Amino acid sequence: MGIMPAVVISVGGLFIMRDEMDYIDLITFTLFVSTFVRPIRKLTQFAEIFASGMSGLRRFEELMAITPTVEEKPDAQELHVTEGRVDVNHVSFSYEKDLPVIHDIDLHVSPGEMLAVVGASGGKTTLFSLIPHFYDVSEGSIEIDHIDIRDVTKSSLRLSVGIVQQDVFIFADTIMENIRYGRPDASDDEVIEASQKAEIYQDIMNMPEGFNTYVGERGTRLSGGQRQRISIARIFLKNPKILILDEATSALDAITEERIRTSLEALMENRTTFVIAHRLATVKNAERIVVIDDGEVKEVGSHDELLRLNGSYAALYKTQQFNTKAADQTAAFLLEIKFSTYKYECDDVHHGYRHDHYKIHSSQSRVSRYNMRRTACQ
Repeated sequence: MGIMPAVVISVGGLFIMRDEMDYIDLITFTLFVSTFVRPIRKLTQFAEIFASGMSGLRRFEELMAITPTVEEKPDAQELHVTEGRVDVNHVSFSYEKDLPVIHDIDLHVSPGEMLAVVGASGGKTTLFSLIPHFYDVSEGSIEIDHIDIRDVTKSSLRLSVGIVQQDVFIFADTIMENIRYGRPDASDDEVIEASQKAEIYQDIMNMPEGFNTYVGERGTRLSGGQRQRISIARIFLKNPKILILDEATSALDAITEERIRTSLEALMENRTTFVIAHRLATVKNAERIVVIDDGEVKEVGSHDELLRLNGSYAALYKTQQFNTKAADQTAAFLLEIKFSTYKYECDDVHHGYRHDHYKIHSSQSRVSRYNMRRTACQ
């Protein structure tokens, strides 16, 4: 009940008690107020919706009015990558004039070569955002098969470059359409073939509706490994000559990472590949490793060569090895404590001892503890 009917009924009731109004007049006024208030309420709601809609329309117009910072040349040509050679010629870049991010980077990558880029945060992802021409270089040039990327159309360039990122965007649609996003004109058979190469086909077939399974907003119904393999399947479907792996497995656990690594190895075959990684164990087999620090190339070489150089890469590798060993030792120590505890409990059981604190555990906990005690005693 709104405030107006409440006021009418309250005042009308007072008048009825004073014999100044009868109940018929009260009902008439109540109906009148209801009839009068309803259109006013609708008009108020319309005004709110209209104001919200106009605000959204203005934001939409502002967004559509934004001109791209990277524009194609009027005579830009289609790019047809045949080899996959990439030349980064003394490239410098800055988002703002006074804040340079990349300084005079000069790299030349042969067709089919795997180049790993490591180092402290800053500059690595930015460098490889320049290859698909997401930004214009401030100085120098980037060439693919000896053609400057500024002389080709952005659409043809980006069809030739595949990117697998750490954060995979999954659309609120079926698995079939999410994989087909890699090449919208692909047939169902081609999508299925790409899923098999990415080693996610069996996972999909185990789902209730197979490839027609709805994955939810941003793929909430999929695991992290499944989302990543869908991203890999997109690249298989797209089949580019140049591949960029930007921390593709850093957010995954070790078991899932190992499963995906097989898919990535198949994906990198016969492609020019750039791998951005923080965990050096994932790039040890790269043909060349580039260490970028503060936007500059500090070291270049294979894993063994950089270790012998005993510079930034060697220091980073030793630090990660130490952290890994420390974690392993901690896990082993905790496991040893747990085993010793159950061994002690087993010995107590053999000697007929009983501890009161066992009584507080649930049935499931007691079964689990019994199985571990039995294993410890064997």
